[in-house]
Amino acid sequence: MKRAFNQLAHLTVLLYCLTVGGLAVNAAQAKEVDAELKKLLIEAANSAESFEDRFDAEVWLMQKGTVLEKYVKDADERINLLKQIHAEATRAEVPPEFVLAVIEVESHFNRYAISSVGAQGLMQVMPFWKKEIGRQQDNLTDPATNLRYGCTILRYYYDRADGHWAEALARYNGSYGKLWYPEKVMNAWQKHWR
Repeated sequence: MKRAFNQLAHLTVLLYCLTVGGLAVNAAQAKEVDAELKKLLIEAANSAESFEDRFDAEVWLMQKGTVLEKYVKDADERINLLKQIHAEATRAEVPPEFVLAVIEVESHFNRYAISSVGAQGLMQVMPFWKKEIGRQQDNLTDPATNLRYGCTILRYYYDRADGHWAEALARYNGSYGKLWYPEKVMNAWQKHWR
């Protein structure tokens, strides 16, 4: 009886974590998620230095991982990517959820994406930056490198725009003076990542 109660309590906590962001799941989904992600979340939470504590890490990784599964099927890759995004966004003092929205719009989480103008990787960073900072060897399809560049650039434009996200996003995308790109990012943020 006590064991059944403990299992029920564990499942209840897991379901609560999954529904905090408005993501409703049934008991079968919760059991499947628990089996697939429990070990990864514990490892990620214990080593995710950008989180204030383990519980915050577990909740954030679970919530965002559920949404990211649409784009990144492999659970290990998904958790590692979320940890990298959180760490780089936190380092640059940009909301990680906002970076997720930018990546969704820019590359749909395809680390090998190349735009028609040559921008590369998750955050679609222009390769001329490598030459500008004397790091031609950097690989912009490497998520850690791409996120470091992209989050730094995004923060720069945010500061330059005096804290106005619409202007910062337009500058980031190279569409300054137009609203179509900021609207796409804000819509992705509101629908999936907020």
